[in-house]
Amino acid sequence: MKLTKSTLSLAVSSVLFSSLNANAFEEENIAPADVEIITVTSDFRQKNLLKTPASLSILTSIEIKQRNAQHLEELVAVSPNVNFASGSQRARYYQIRGIGERSQFNEPINPSVGMILDGIDFTGIGSIASLFDVQQTEIFRGPQGTRFGANALAGMINIITNAPSDEFEGAVKLDLGNYDSYGLGLALSGPASEKVNYRLAASQYKSDGFIENTHLKKSDTNNRDETSIRGKLSIQVNNNLTIDLSAFYFDFDNGYDAFSLDNTRETLSDQPGFDSQDTSALAAKFTYDGFNAFTLVALLSHADSDLAYGYDEDWAYVGISAPENIDNQDYAYWEYSSTDYYFRDKSTQTIEFRVLSNSGSELFNGSTTWVAGIYFKQDDEDLQRQYTYLDNDFTSIFETQSIALYGQFDSQLNAKWLLTTGIRVEQRSADYINSDSFTDSFNDTMIGGKLELSYQQDNDNFWYGSINRGYKTGGANTNGSLPDELRTFEPEYLLSYELGYKVSLLDNAAFVRTAIFYMDREDVQVKSSRTVVRGDGSVEFMSYLDNAATGSNMGVEIEANWQINELFELYGSLGLLDTEFNDFINANGDSLSGREQAHAPNYQFNLGVSIQPSEHWLVNISIDGKDEFYFSDSHHEQSESVALVNASLSYLDDNYQIKVWARNLTDEDYANRGFYFGNDPRDGYTAKQYTQLSEPLVFGVTLDYQF
Repeated sequence: MKLTKSTLSLAVSSVLFSSLNANAFEEENIAPADVEIITVTSDFRQKNLLKTPASLSILTSIEIKQRNAQHLEELVAVSPNVNFASGSQRARYYQIRGIGERSQFNEPINPSVGMILDGIDFTGIGSIASLFDVQQTEIFRGPQGTRFGANALAGMINIITNAPSDEFEGAVKLDLGNYDSYGLGLALSGPASEKVNYRLAASQYKSDGFIENTHLKKSDTNNRDETSIRGKLSIQVNNNLTIDLSAFYFDFDNGYDAFSLDNTRETLSDQPGFDSQDTSALAAKFTYDGFNAFTLVALLSHADSDLAYGYDEDWAYVGISAPENIDNQDYAYWEYSSTDYYFRDKSTQTIEFRVLSNSGSELFNGSTTWVAGIYFKQDDEDLQRQYTYLDNDFTSIFETQSIALYGQFDSQLNAKWLLTTGIRVEQRSADYINSDSFTDSFNDTMIGGKLELSYQQDNDNFWYGSINRGYKTGGANTNGSLPDELRTFEPEYLLSYELGYKVSLLDNAAFVRTAIFYMDREDVQVKSSRTVVRGDGSVEFMSYLDNAATGSNMGVEIEANWQINELFELYGSLGLLDTEFNDFINANGDSLSGREQAHAPNYQFNLGVSIQPSEHWLVNISIDGKDEFYFSDSHHEQSESVALVNASLSYLDDNYQIKVWARNLTDEDYANRGFYFGNDPRDGYTAKQYTQLSEPLVFGVTLDYQF
């Protein structure tokens, strides 16, 4: 099959390409005419992805299976301009288009990228984003000020698990891999009665992890022990009322021993840390369409989480600087020994009421559908810090309340042009108190919204332009040793301009979707740091948030998929990104004006091919690439560019699939987090770069069985 000249020129002329890296083809022989229409579920109304005026990726169960991803962090490389930071056992924070937090210690922070799982807000605690029995993950790039508000300055990640089914079905998944890794998952679904359908899913994953503690002679100090249990009910109460209920339990009891004085996967700590999360959550959605004019939707959620995070602050063992263990005797016995532990209790409740116009109740001569809603969120977080250098435990209480009003109009100007306008007004109040006798209260009123104009040229070609305004709230730094001028920071705002083009080609055998964007950031909240030298020569690394003057982020996002024939399928994505600060001086007195923002690589790409020589065999090979990027805004250390090869070989049958798979096939060493300070007594605590390495070559075999 060959692209025509006109089609090729159309693709090239749009330097805006974007298509789904989601395979629209199951792992079986499917003709192009049978391509499934991919639906965006997390907007106010469900939409065909091809007709959604936004840059977003929908990663389906196909991508999850191709990469054998256990967790979201192992999947996001598929989506352009999406990155994540470690500093924890599993990624808790993500960056979209170069914007997003990287860690949290003492301070309560305001995330730039939100995470929703089946209607429950897990923003900032996304380490429980396991992917067993997940239907799809929707990654919205750019501010989502109307739909999601303060937690979506840079974008939103929405995870939807599989819904209860009308007929009985089940699935079993078994994983075996290197580093003594194994996983087991079971899902059951079907009708409980004539009006009630259910779905139950449970999974457990265990692994020694890829860190070796050479001091303790252990290989499991950075282990993973992760249990997820989900239950869902869909209740058709009557012809007008549907109730959807969800319940979750997550028990992630992971070790944390990832900091190496030698920048390797070998550690020397004598008190390995931990990174655990115990979460219980409930959600309910009531949909009533018994009114003539509108449909009423009520959404309620509640989540309680106990989070524990701690590490060996000196990254070493007692005696590492004894004379017999170091070359330079001037540094003998310079060492210190310290641990730093954080225990959080986090509780989140949300209530939302939404009304959506029904057919016949449109405004302006029937041209405009509408949505209106009110949203309330209560978010409380208690912290206890146990730290060697504190006389008493540090404790804090942080309570926030948010209430928002929003509305959206979709006006069909004519058969091809659609104008969408949306606005959200959000008021957030917060009270903070800690054991250092520091108290503060904050009140912010923020306004976000969007203006989108789209053009449906024909069934295959869709164009759009949009202006979106996003925001996140201000706050306070609570460390007792900070000067007054560094105590508080203001809300941050972002204005995004975006043009996009989406096209279906070759009788639906190929897709190209693209976006080009420019984002103007105001009062940018950035993480700065200070290093305080203690009396014994050791150092305390102290981080805090501050407002830079302004910043800009611009780039291109391309996603594409082409089912060439029954044998070959090509897919890929490309993200290009250019970021900078304006008029910003960090805590060390360094001017960052004109410098790129942290965790914002200039390019990211994913390129893959699926080869199906027969109905029973499938080969998949993909490459993920990423440019170098700055680790932090408080120093100038950078990562290295990297390209990773992934591969899988699958045997497919009607009811089961067996797959041999590998990620990072060439075993590349690359870092996803970096620091600059002194922490090695063997060289007198000389400041230098320290990095936390990502996963090496991981491989295994997976059995999926459906019944």
